[in-house]
Amino acid sequence: MAKIKAGNIETGMYLMHFGQPHKVVKKKFVSPGKGSAFTRTKLENLATGGYVEHVFKSHDTLETINVESREMQFLYQSGDQVIFMEPRSYEQVEVPDKILGDKINFLVPEIKVYIVFYKNEPLTVNLPPKITMKVVQSQEAVAGDRSNAGTKPVTMETGLIVQAPLFIKKGEKLVVDTTEGKYVSRA
Repeated sequence: MAKIKAGNIETGMYLMHFGQPHKVVKKKFVSPGKGSAFTRTKLENLATGGYVEHVFKSHDTLETINVESREMQFLYQSGDQVIFMEPRSYEQVEVPDKILGDKINFLVPEIKVYIVFYKNEPLTVNLPPKITMKVVQSQEAVAGDRSNAGTKPVTMETGLIVQAPLFIKKGEKLVVDTTEGKYVSRA
């Protein structure tokens, strides 16, 4: 573990904060006219999945943690574990579904993700920014219905519900944004 000054914090960095691993989601360095400079951060607690905002004084010393990011392929879900496989070595890794949270709704067969490990334990799963999913349920559009701005809820193969244009039908493949869970386009 390396030590850094708070003024050197960067977005995407992994830190040990109050004894738990955190990822820096946002950071803003502030240098007021009077007083000491400080860094305002938003941190994701990788142990709990929660977020915390914290202000570090520029002279504070922090511990960075060494993490390893490995590309893995989704295989299946078994109880409260999600099974991934390393495509080159065929090594399988079990990740508790609580680590995935809502990301579990984007796990389509054979999707490749990056799992971040700390001391050989999975911390978080990073999805690709967009994925292709199949529509399994779609209501028929009603002519003249514009109360919902030309969109309707459609159910994807994983159970995820996405607002999509009225012309989308069951069986179509859609591109979905994984950060916001929104429709992007037809595949």
